[in-house]
Parts: sequence; C-alpha cells; structure tokens
Amino acid sequence: MRRYARTLVAFALAAGMAAGTTGWVSGDAQQALTGPPPGSAQWRADRALGTELPDPERATPAEVARFFAGLSTAEQQLLLVRHPSVVGNLDGAPLELRYRANSLALAADDDPRYRSLAVPGRQILAFDPRGRGQVAEVFGDLRTAQRVSVVVPGSDNDAGTFDRKVAAHGAPPGMARTLHTAAGPGTAVVAWVGYTTPVGVGIDAATGSLAEAGAGRLTRFAEGLTADGLPEPAVFCHSYGSVVCGIAAHRLPATDVVVLGSPGMRADDAAGLRTKARVWAAKDPTDWIDNVPNVRFAGLGHGTDPTDPAFGARRVPADEARGHAGYFAPGTDSLRAFAAIARGTATPEGAETPADARVLAQAPVLEGVAR
Repeated sequence: MRRYARTLVAFALAAGMAAGTTGWVSGDAQQALTGPPPGSAQWRADRALGTELPDPERATPAEVARFFAGLSTAEQQLLLVRHPSVVGNLDGAPLELRYRANSLALAADDDPRYRSLAVPGRQILAFDPRGRGQVAEVFGDLRTAQRVSVVVPGSDNDAGTFDRKVAAHGAPPGMARTLHTAAGPGTAVVAWVGYTTPVGVGIDAATGSLAEAGAGRLTRFAEGLTADGLPEPAVFCHSYGSVVCGIAAHRLPATDVVVLGSPGMRADDAAGLRTKARVWAAKDPTDWIDNVPNVRFAGLGHGTDPTDPAFGARRVPADEARGHAGYFAPGTDSLRAFAAIARGTATPEGAETPADARVLAQAPVLEGVAR
C-alpha cells in the first residue's frame, strides 16, 4: 500500500510538470541531430590518398587520431581543403586542423545566423550548420593547457544563439570565457554546444531523449580531446546539460563532473553515475530550478536533486550567485570554486592550495545548501 501511495504522489508530481504547474509549459519539440558530420558521403568516397578514409560514423576518435598521425602535412592539408566540414567536426583529428577547417566552412556559409562565428581569431573546434546548428569554441591555448574544461549548457542554446547579447557570463561563450579568466594561465575552456538542446521549458526539457543523444556526442567529443593528446577535461554542466552529463558519466573521460542549476542527473545518487570523476553540485538560493519536482515517473523528470546531501556530491558554494544563469558571474563564490576545480587545485594535497580550494577540499560531500 505504501509503495502504491508513493507511486500516486510521483504520478501527481509528474503530471504537474506536464500540465505546467512547475512552469514547464512551453517549448517546441526538437528532433535530435545525430550521425556523422555533413559531407561524410563525399569523404567516404574519396580516394585521393589512395586508401579509404576513416569512417566518420564508425571510426573511434583514437583510430582517427592514428590515421592523421600517419599523414604528411601535405596530405592533411589536402583533406582539410577537400572536406572542411568533416575535418572540422571529426573527433580525434588534430585540433589545429579542425580550427582551420571550421574557418573555411564558416567562410563558405552564407547563413546570417553564423556570421559572427566567422570573425578571424576565434578558435572554433566544431561547427555543424544543420538544423539549429551546433558549435564548440575554445578559450585559451588548448594545445599547451595543463588543465582543460568543457562547459555543457542547457536549453535554448545552438549555433544561431551562441553569440546572443545576454549577460557576459550567461551564454555558453560567456561561461567559458569567465571560467578561463578566473582559472588563469595553463588552462583552456571549451564552450560546447554539440547537441540538440530543448527549446523553452516544454516536454523536451522534462524528458531525457535529447539528453540521451547528447550524451553520446559529448562522450565522443571528450574522447577526441584525449585521443589528440590533451588532458581529460573537467566538465561543467548547467541546467539540462547536467542531464546530458549524468547519462554520459559512466563512459565520459573526465576528472570532474560539476553540475549547477541541475534538475537531476537521472541517477539516484553519485555512486549511481558509475564514474571515476569527482562529482560536484551547486545551486544558488534564488535559482528557479529549485521549484522543479525531483521525480522520475513515466519518462518525466530527472530524479534526485544533486545538491541533496543524500546524493553524495561534493559541495560547491553558490550563495553569491543569483538566478538560474548567475553561477559564472565574476566575483561570486561559485566562480571562485569552479576556477579551483578547473585549475586542479581543489584537492587536499599541496601547501600552496588556494583558500577557495581548501574550502572545497574540506567539504567532500554537500551539506547545508540554502534552498
């Protein structure tokens, strides 16, 4: 009888989400963009090098990296010029080639939504114009960085909105830029909008289908970084992006998984993520996400609040952040903590550990988060 009662309560809460009692009432259903990069058919048919090229859909990032390592500079340049849309999005390809390939692809694209991405000097690590568009941009010197971070955003993000005029720390490039500035030398940060995000706060945001598709793409992207000889990243996952990270966690090569403003990670607790990465969680006292029921029923909802002490995540202070998009605001305790994680100094080891890192290290599990 108790189990039946709990089921009824969960059903009522899930129905409330669907009906709009939590604010999840608007937003168009999205079709996830999956599969290989644009131009893959021509790439597969190309025999200019006298051999088959690695299949963009089936070859692992490690296999792609080995293939490019065996090419001469002239051969790499030939593929870059012939297939910029494939090379620019091929996880495991050398990042320098990807930058140049995406610069060519953007220069040839006449869609006004992407014009700002083509400005010289930007380090565009991925660009796919199909649908709403997907993009990844690097801040810092990724090749020489000792520590790498990836920012995974939530709803309403795509290549067309990437450069929207919002608070400097609110959109994906703003999050990545402020984190890189705070983390300092020796770090690089990637703003990764490499999956189809929900639009608005409709049914897509309340279910996991887009996150499932995004988790595979995020995993492959991170594998591509490590295959190219870069460090495993710390992954910062905002809002619906934390659902993506939760689903990806068990196979995602990462040192840390940091969730902020999370509706849940589709896991009952941190152990359920089955990750070797350290798991961190932040939620500020004014974030509307706190009004979203942490349930999973009939495919709706994303489960336990990661900032619940029972979840077992490490605590990230966020008392100074404001709203759902304020976690990367300069001067906040949350950004200082994120910077310590991004630098790799948020550990008990080392007499030179900064004060903000010591605070994190001394709080291995979250407790006393304001709601």
